[in-house]
Amino acid sequence: MLSPEIMDYYRRGGERARLATGQGRLEFLRTWDVLTRVLPGAPATVLDVGGATGVYAGPLAQAGYQVRVVDPLPEHVVEAAARPGVTAELGDARALPAAEHSVDAVLLLGPLYHLPERADRVAVWREAARVVRPGGVVVGATISRFASLFDGFVKDYFSDARFRPLVERALADGVHHNVDADRTWFTSAYFHHPDELTGEVTEAGLVLRRRVAVEGPLWMTGPRLEEILASPDLTALLLEMSRGVEDEPSLLGASSHVLSIAVSAPD
Repeated sequence: MLSPEIMDYYRRGGERARLATGQGRLEFLRTWDVLTRVLPGAPATVLDVGGATGVYAGPLAQAGYQVRVVDPLPEHVVEAAARPGVTAELGDARALPAAEHSVDAVLLLGPLYHLPERADRVAVWREAARVVRPGGVVVGATISRFASLFDGFVKDYFSDARFRPLVERALADGVHHNVDADRTWFTSAYFHHPDELTGEVTEAGLVLRRRVAVEGPLWMTGPRLEEILASPDLTALLLEMSRGVEDEPSLLGASSHVLSIAVSAPD
């Protein structure tokens, strides 16, 4: 279902600690903040597609949601299913093991950036549209076309001559093809231009309501970000101020991640 290098990346624990500190922690806090405002109220049913180890599914279950994870990695399924209140099973985002109109919300917080072919990404959105109830919410996460360019300077990846060709390819067509390069870099992926999202969502039969800049440019602030996130007061301020500009179109390309919030058209 996934290419070997992607499977290997996640089997080596690529998702287990990524959202715990720094840039990843900001991504988690902002994504969670958005989810609390766009999902229907608990005990709504949520299908977390590509939900990995259940990093969002666990808190959602604790909040009273009925959460089911579908993921292509057996190791992820085992870890997610161990979380209280979460069920999990193997599956492909392009052919979900779920009945038509059977859930209140669908999360696509991983699948869209591992499918380089547009037809596959539209198939993922279309499957979400199939299984969500009329009027239900679908939230998809994508990586910005420019993320590796910025990350290369923030983390000094450009000091390795192998990194520049990866960035140039991603800037040209969105494909980040990391098969043989240093495994500390992100695995093979597709990086969306923000303007692509409307077409993919619409073609799948969903109605795009919002595109949200998750981190904005704050993910590039380095050590200062760690200081902010170590302070409850500064973290609260960061989240409050970020809400006010999260729909600003000019920030979408500067954000490492973008959330597309769509709804299924009512019958």
